[in-house]
Amino acid sequence: MPDHSQRPYDWVGAWSERRARLSPDAVGLVDATTGESFTYRELDERANRAARLLREHGVGGPAPSAHSDPERATGDRVAVLSRNRPAFVDLFFATAKTGGVLAPLSHRLAPAELVALLNDVDPELLVVEEPFDDLVRDVLTRDDRAFDADVVSLATDGDHAWPAYADALPADDSPVESAAVSMDDPHLFLHTGGSTGTPKETVLTHGSILWNSFNTITAWGLRPEDVTPMTFPLFHTGGWNVLTVPLFHLGATVVISREVDPGRILRTIETESATVLVAVPAVLRMLANHDDWETTDLSSLRFAKSGGGPARESVMEAWWSRGVDLSQGYGLTECGPNNFTMPDGWPREKADSVGVPAMHVDARVVDDDGDRVPTGDVGELELASPHAADRYWQTPEETDDAFGDGWVSTGDLARRDEDGYFYVEGRKKNMFVSGGENVYPAEVEDAVADHPKVDEVVVVGVPDDRWGTVGRAVVQGDESLTLDELTAFLDGRLARFKRPRHLAFVDELPTSGPSKIDREAVKAEFGGT
Repeated sequence: MPDHSQRPYDWVGAWSERRARLSPDAVGLVDATTGESFTYRELDERANRAARLLREHGVGGPAPSAHSDPERATGDRVAVLSRNRPAFVDLFFATAKTGGVLAPLSHRLAPAELVALLNDVDPELLVVEEPFDDLVRDVLTRDDRAFDADVVSLATDGDHAWPAYADALPADDSPVESAAVSMDDPHLFLHTGGSTGTPKETVLTHGSILWNSFNTITAWGLRPEDVTPMTFPLFHTGGWNVLTVPLFHLGATVVISREVDPGRILRTIETESATVLVAVPAVLRMLANHDDWETTDLSSLRFAKSGGGPARESVMEAWWSRGVDLSQGYGLTECGPNNFTMPDGWPREKADSVGVPAMHVDARVVDDDGDRVPTGDVGELELASPHAADRYWQTPEETDDAFGDGWVSTGDLARRDEDGYFYVEGRKKNMFVSGGENVYPAEVEDAVADHPKVDEVVVVGVPDDRWGTVGRAVVQGDESLTLDELTAFLDGRLARFKRPRHLAFVDELPTSGPSKIDREAVKAEFGGT
């Protein structure tokens, strides 16, 4: 049989053209910030103009020999530093048409981190949204800069530092010839944290993107008439692969905006009759606490999912009370990110789980030797799927650690129950041993968060002369809460060795990425004696 994974073909590069042919007048993208909407015909025309601009800047695909070379080169890279804008979508399809690679960068990174990533990515073109001009000026003047790229500005309202992207676009929006690529050729570089804290680029191929889309559509039951407000930034896997690409694949509608504003999201759900929603727990909580929560019509939502971490019981109850089927999701840049689903009619007692593996995902829980652990025991979660990323860019040792044996090592602790549901117990590196017993912070946090005076909590291990390590609960909430009061509340809910022995308060827990709590920052500040 022929090996279709190696057959040259215009994979993701054909999607906008074919979707425009199938549903030309369907609205694919809505910009809630400006009120503009774009049909699939218009999105393809915009992508054709962007592809011509990329070719003017020398952005092309991988060499033909790359298809048989295990150390193959990628296509030329286009780095983007921007909030969620229609031009970002244009560049996603345009890089696919040219055989190039889109490398989104977080505008939340410091100049030193950005220059390191840009040196690694080595883009032909750098596209910068105007609010981040000063950040890029700093990067371009640093002594350790090693990349050389053309720069264009996504102009907003002010004076932009480089030629405007909109002015530079060719007028010709007729079809372009797409580059012939294989499913093994890269299309996205998405950065994630390295073992030393230095971001590294995860290489997602055309095949990875395609299979994640299949998995999401089949496991979650997505439909062409679906509409979603996008709550994740487009420099994050959540921005592309959680819902945007699967919904574009189907011909559905994605609504973007520059900022994550709870009031705007609620208005979007109502005015656009949104049908699906995926957000991090903090955003789900902000929505449920918003002044417009009770008066917003949520009846169009078929389901919602918590991504990037577990939603607390109080948050899930708030959504359930409004008739919305909210459940936990799980994923990571290196695999998916959509790996699990809840079966039809799933029982509420499984609400703490992330569900069962999706259609084309295998999951297992293993010990430190890589052997499966018994049902109910905690070990490291490993995943296998054709939607897994290909590798880390130019970091062979970390690639071997994460992807070496065909299973993706997630670094997360999990257990599987007798019904096949998986429960994530937190990061392996966050577990601590107290008096010879393993303590999983996620379990402790769930129990502490049930206290009415606690809005959010992170538990970190701190040294203890008697027990070796004990927990410190870092709480965002009512500071009248005492340790004795919390201990009494946890009596009967948690084993004694799991209960925090120290309590600290913050006005607001630090965040990183798309409104995710920055546990490393909490640990750095509160993890000492």
